[in-house]
Amino acid sequence: MKLLIPIVRIVVGTLFIFSGLIKANDPMGLSYKMQEFFELWNLSQFNGLSLLISFTLIAFEIVVGVALLIGWKSRLISWILLVLILLFTFLTGYAFLSGKFKNCGCFGDCIPISPLTSFVKDVILLVLISLLFIVSNTIKPLFSKSINVCLLIGTTVGSIWIQLYVLNHLPLFDCLPFKNGNSISEKMKMPANAITDSVVVTFVYDKIGTRVEFTADKFPEDFNDSTYKFVDRYDKLIRKGKNNEPPIKGFSLKTLDNLDVTYEILEKEKPLVLFFSERISKINPSWNKSIAEMQDLLFENDIQMVVVTAESENSNSSKNKFSYIINNPDILVVRCDATAIRTAARINPTMYLLKKGIVEGKWAPTDFEAAKKIILSQRL
Repeated sequence: MKLLIPIVRIVVGTLFIFSGLIKANDPMGLSYKMQEFFELWNLSQFNGLSLLISFTLIAFEIVVGVALLIGWKSRLISWILLVLILLFTFLTGYAFLSGKFKNCGCFGDCIPISPLTSFVKDVILLVLISLLFIVSNTIKPLFSKSINVCLLIGTTVGSIWIQLYVLNHLPLFDCLPFKNGNSISEKMKMPANAITDSVVVTFVYDKIGTRVEFTADKFPEDFNDSTYKFVDRYDKLIRKGKNNEPPIKGFSLKTLDNLDVTYEILEKEKPLVLFFSERISKINPSWNKSIAEMQDLLFENDIQMVVVTAESENSNSSKNKFSYIINNPDILVVRCDATAIRTAARINPTMYLLKKGIVEGKWAPTDFEAAKKIILSQRL
């Protein structure tokens, strides 16, 4: 037992820290995952709090992991761990049993794991944490009180700083299909090793008051009998496919006149700049000037700017705040699915340099100045 408890502490503490750091790289990703749960539970009124909850939970997860490793206030930390793992087990269990999630978001987009794997992982952690809870009074601090407090303060500040940084400069490690160097066109294709769902078409007929079902390859011998009356048909899933979705889904770019220009933009030889903004009306007004200056610079150097948004052109708020975008004839405004934009742009707005569908660079507004030199070096 003396050897087992330290090993369990190291495993649990390290896993919590690792999980927290992975999610700290992209707190917006966890925020969007929370919104999925809120939508399913008819709690969409809490969507506005999802980023704050995500930010706090991530920092808390890292700090608690460190506290466990150094043995700080073991009884309190064991209580917190128990509450957290019960919450996580409930969420991963729901994700698995409901069948409505392909990835629970436990390790962000960098390490996608199935809901079943996530649930099993949390059940094992629940057992290990329960053991730590039972023996929590025997766990002694590794360092003095002052050193432990300093370590926890440093961990708290560090976890907050990492998240604030990526919320202003995009994730440090881009694990999404729109990362630099990727071809958007290629990522919109089905994976080469995809296995499609196997289905059987089943017909339903009524024969003299009796419901009869049969598949397309097994029609009854007396089917030509006029007593068969068609009722319905459905597809029965025989085998679930694997890896049968493209990495990039729903990326369709349409003009305000509903003209699809997706491939026209992705196949363009000349470099262009995509300016992703899920909601133009929600762009921080302080970036208004920077965006306008960027557009002027692009125009002077004959580089087209395309604004990709999910917002309706009829939005009065967007027109009032950014009329130079909506009404500027030198800017092409296209609409796209909000989920696709969220995947492409974790910050509103995010700027892309695109050349023949390949992502040559992507920047948050705080990095627009640094991006100018790179973008202008690409002009033809």
